[in-house]
Amino acid sequence: MITKINLDKVASYKYPTPLETDRKINLIYGLNGTGKSTLSNLLYKPNEQRFSNCFIEGLNDDDVLVYNQNFIQDNFFEPENQKGIFTLSKENKEAEVKIGQAEKEINKIEGEKGIKLKELEQEKVELNQKQESAKNNVWEIKKNYTGGDRVLEFCLDGLKSDGNKLLSYIESLQKPNTKPTKSIAELKDDVQALSGENAQKYAPLAFIVFASQDIEEEALLGKQIIGNKNTTVSELINKLGNSDWVKAGLKYLSSELTQENESCPFCQENTISKALITSINDYFDESYEADVSSLKACLVKYSEAVQLIPDKSFFENNPKFETYKKDFEIKYNAFVRIVDENKKLIEDKIKSPSVSVKLKSSIKALEELNSIIQSVNVLIGEHNKKIDHKESALREIKDTFWNLMRWDYDQTINTFILAKEASQKNIGLINKALSDLAAEMKKHKEIIIEQQKQTVNIEEAVMNINNGLIDLGIDDFKIEHYSDNLYKIVREGNAERIFRSLSEGEKMIISFLYFLELCRGKKDATEAAKKKIVVIDDPISSLSHIYVFNVGRLIKNEFFGKKEKNNGSVTWTYKYEQVFILTHSLYFFYEITETKHEERKETQRLFRLVKNDEGSKFIPMSYEEIQNDYQAYWFIIKDEKQPAALIANCMRNVIEYFFNFVEKKDLNNFFLQPSMQANRFQAFYRYINRESHSLGQNIFDYKEFNYTDFKDAFAALFKVAGYEAHYKKMMK
Repeated sequence: MITKINLDKVASYKYPTPLETDRKINLIYGLNGTGKSTLSNLLYKPNEQRFSNCFIEGLNDDDVLVYNQNFIQDNFFEPENQKGIFTLSKENKEAEVKIGQAEKEINKIEGEKGIKLKELEQEKVELNQKQESAKNNVWEIKKNYTGGDRVLEFCLDGLKSDGNKLLSYIESLQKPNTKPTKSIAELKDDVQALSGENAQKYAPLAFIVFASQDIEEEALLGKQIIGNKNTTVSELINKLGNSDWVKAGLKYLSSELTQENESCPFCQENTISKALITSINDYFDESYEADVSSLKACLVKYSEAVQLIPDKSFFENNPKFETYKKDFEIKYNAFVRIVDENKKLIEDKIKSPSVSVKLKSSIKALEELNSIIQSVNVLIGEHNKKIDHKESALREIKDTFWNLMRWDYDQTINTFILAKEASQKNIGLINKALSDLAAEMKKHKEIIIEQQKQTVNIEEAVMNINNGLIDLGIDDFKIEHYSDNLYKIVREGNAERIFRSLSEGEKMIISFLYFLELCRGKKDATEAAKKKIVVIDDPISSLSHIYVFNVGRLIKNEFFGKKEKNNGSVTWTYKYEQVFILTHSLYFFYEITETKHEERKETQRLFRLVKNDEGSKFIPMSYEEIQNDYQAYWFIIKDEKQPAALIANCMRNVIEYFFNFVEKKDLNNFFLQPSMQANRFQAFYRYINRESHSLGQNIFDYKEFNYTDFKDAFAALFKVAGYEAHYKKMMK
């Protein structure tokens, strides 16, 4: 069953225009030029190029039968002989039983198929929901990296406008075994180094050279440097262990004594003699002075080497240094601390030659420091190589970026992949079940086709159409049998091609009867039984009002549902899967609309098709909206020259609307009034109280209609009900 028809960019449908329904019977009212024919032509030939932007939902393997001007032209104007219409015969009981059983099985399979299709749809809905959730999550990548500084936006080329495409791409990536070591910030730095202001080569950093490391192993530093042991004071100085103190005190002695016993700079006693001074100077001999001079030379050499150590700023100027800046500072400070401490120890040794000192080795610290410099140089080398091979470097950055995204969004992707695998497995099982059902259905359809070969009877179709013409009062032309499955139209014995000689109304009648038989039967003997959707476009456009009622009766009897009571419950049965009727006639529209509110609500949907500067559109329509135009019926009632059936029907429509919908009053109470009991009003009373006002043609059978009597009874009814003023106003 069709649930939605969407017309777009065709004829007067300028924008997507949906018609949505869940009912078997759909009635569409629209003035000429609003787009009714476009709708029926879409259903007639949906594959035409002009309908490329239109779509129909809910249509399965149903057979869509459309009655419109194209149908008339295709079936009557082009071919000389009309195709026969095949109907099932009642005579072949055995074939009928087999066909009935096969159709029953097909209906059962259709039910099972419907359940499976719902399961399939639910599975797809759930999968789509999970996909939508995953898509929204990974769409954060687009939001985060295509705005702001846009440095990494090139990584999303081709993925920025479609969330599903982005999800599919990241889903296709293999999750790396370990998280990429580079951060987003580092990747941005790499891109800017290749494409920004820093897109230049850098010279590698020079290693730090410290040429005086051999001094750190100098044996003289560990030696206790003391004076000559053969002097008279050597034993005392050595015993006291204060040679450095004595050496320091010499500078306080006068170079020439003015008297024999001068004041001692240490104890302030007059103990200093020339002989003592000579003995002390002899203690600090040439060997002592030579060692001290060597120490001073070591200090000079070591100090010069320390001075040559580059400042940290020399390294920090290189952009690639930033990665190892912290490690460099630690190693640099450790190395400088060692050499500074060693320099201080040498200075202390010179001050106190007799004290042994041991310098720390700076070799390992320098090696570790130069190792950091080597790491920076590796980065510089890689950077320079990337500059030489920029495109390749950007591809590597892009690969690293997506590896990082795949790692960061693994929970989202992995959850979606597992859900999709499970869903696809379920969908596969459902499709397998549907395939099995299709095979089973095909088998039963083949049974029907085989049996139908025995039940086709073209004579029945010809007879039904000719009887339909007679019922409508048409006896000047008929359909004759032509061959096994063909017939043609003849007029009064003239067997020539005469369809074009018919009036527009006659063409409409015969074509509609043909269509009616086509709906009832088969177009071809091998045609399998299918559910049928019937579309009827303005079947009364060229008919007189007399035939409007007949066509309305045919449509309601053939295509509308039948209400049946079974064990106290009410059900509706339908010969056809769905029916769409389009008309420009408000009167005909009202004729085929169910008047009982509950039954109409249960079985029918009403639509108004309108057109304005923005194009055509469908508007759901209530039964009461039809009544808003009921003044049209008054114009017909006032015109005595209108057909009797039409006038009577219009009177009934007015009465039904005014008393049932406006005043909600019981008509029977008014008909019981004395003024309504006149004999000449009885035909009016019987007609107004008929079950269906579509049977207006029966008035002619009883020869009861008299315009004056009906008009007077009509006026008397409004008067007795207290609405004479309304009657007079409407009859002006």
